[in-house]
Amino acid sequence: MNELLKKSALELADLLAGSEVTSVELTTASLDRIDALNGRVHAFLFVDREGALATAAEVDRKRAAGEKLHRLAGIPIALKDNMVTRGVPTTCGSKILGNWLPPYDATVVTILKDAGLPIVGKTNMDEFAMGSSTEHSAFGPTGNPWDLSRIPGGSGGGSAAAVASFMVPLALGSDTGGSIRQPGAVTGTVGVKPTYGAVSRYGLVAMASSLDQIGPVTRTVADAAALQELIGGWDPRDSTSLDEPVADLSVAVSDVHSTGSVEGLKVGVVTELSGEGYQAGVLAAFHDTVEKLRKAGAEILEVSCPSFDFALSAYYLIMPAEASSNLARFDGMRYGIRVEPEEGPVTAERVMAATREAGFGDEVKRRIILGTHVLSAGYYDAYYGSAQKVRTLIQRDFDRVFSQVDVLVSPTAPTTAFRIGDKISDPMAMYLNDISTIPANLAGVPAMTVPNAVAEDGLPVGFQVIAPARADRRMYEVAQLVADLSEDVSSASPAAQWEESK
Repeated sequence: MNELLKKSALELADLLAGSEVTSVELTTASLDRIDALNGRVHAFLFVDREGALATAAEVDRKRAAGEKLHRLAGIPIALKDNMVTRGVPTTCGSKILGNWLPPYDATVVTILKDAGLPIVGKTNMDEFAMGSSTEHSAFGPTGNPWDLSRIPGGSGGGSAAAVASFMVPLALGSDTGGSIRQPGAVTGTVGVKPTYGAVSRYGLVAMASSLDQIGPVTRTVADAAALQELIGGWDPRDSTSLDEPVADLSVAVSDVHSTGSVEGLKVGVVTELSGEGYQAGVLAAFHDTVEKLRKAGAEILEVSCPSFDFALSAYYLIMPAEASSNLARFDGMRYGIRVEPEEGPVTAERVMAATREAGFGDEVKRRIILGTHVLSAGYYDAYYGSAQKVRTLIQRDFDRVFSQVDVLVSPTAPTTAFRIGDKISDPMAMYLNDISTIPANLAGVPAMTVPNAVAEDGLPVGFQVIAPARADRRMYEVAQLVADLSEDVSSASPAAQWEESK
């Protein structure tokens, strides 16, 4: 493997700034590794070699001419395939969008292009972000670079696998109930769900609009901070966008890394987010990291959030309800595939039925049916209305405990990566993978996972840090502390030793 690809994005940025390497050289190395390994990992659904190299060449030209460039200019990046990109296939992992070329860019894509980051391609995902393993992609599953027979998490397993296998140093994912953080935990990468509204959702193909959030996928906390600073900020095209300055996350991370100070830090361990159902190795790694924080000077408090016991149930009522509404637009009339009935009259209703039957997979159909049911007359108050009341209780529990502690911590996922096929036929077992991550989405607060250990089964474990809304800076500070106290998980990955010839 080209040794450049083992470096962090910020290390590469320094090399680019010092003219020790060109963006074309770096982007070519990334593309060559994708070409060599993607057949094994299946992290990418589409690779844009021509477009990425054109961007890289333009960055090199500007740098040679002395033009001022963004710090990350020239660094290759991958996008989860639910962020619309003009003229580039955007499938959402679904057959129904298999032939769609978007006519516009998502806001985050525009920002990346303006900053000069070569977008090397679009990554695999569970269909319309519905899943916890990337097995629900219409184009086949992605493998975990630590063990290709295991899942890379979901729904954003493609982005996590691309970063974990050193194909790219940076990627973007979307997190509705843990779809950045759970893949991060099982692949040994850093995954961030910013405060709801901190990053524009314009151009993100919506699953559940009140829950979806775009965020960074990286191998270091500092890289994630730099990427969130770039993509964050107010967007007038997104009605949920926060109109406030982006925090100086990189400075916060750098300060913590240089001082290691935890004086006065109060860390809350959530009782409801550990215990029964959690793998022994996951809990051991979590408690070991908490103890390291204690020894470093943090005050550790055990806190209880009783409503979290109902978060999974509430989520799987609210999310399908919003998804059923959002996916109603896929009707075979406006974009995507169009399937006409084999017999009988070709009416709009029959074309829609035939298109959705052929275009949607089983998990998407399951959630559409559930969402339509809970929104129907006679069931709305009993199901959807009650779930929204639970959501309010969860938000109140967060408010209460954040008056006592600075951050909350928990294991990111209850287990390490399970084998492909083990849970695909059991939806409830699959849904339980999101038990630790869902509360943050329901409340809109920021949360991130940091790799903190390798479990006894040789697979990585993630440590979740949750902060109050708009306190992303605090979240990054504690995450950097955790990273400094933990072993370097990425270097232990088998993918770090893979040769492209394989």
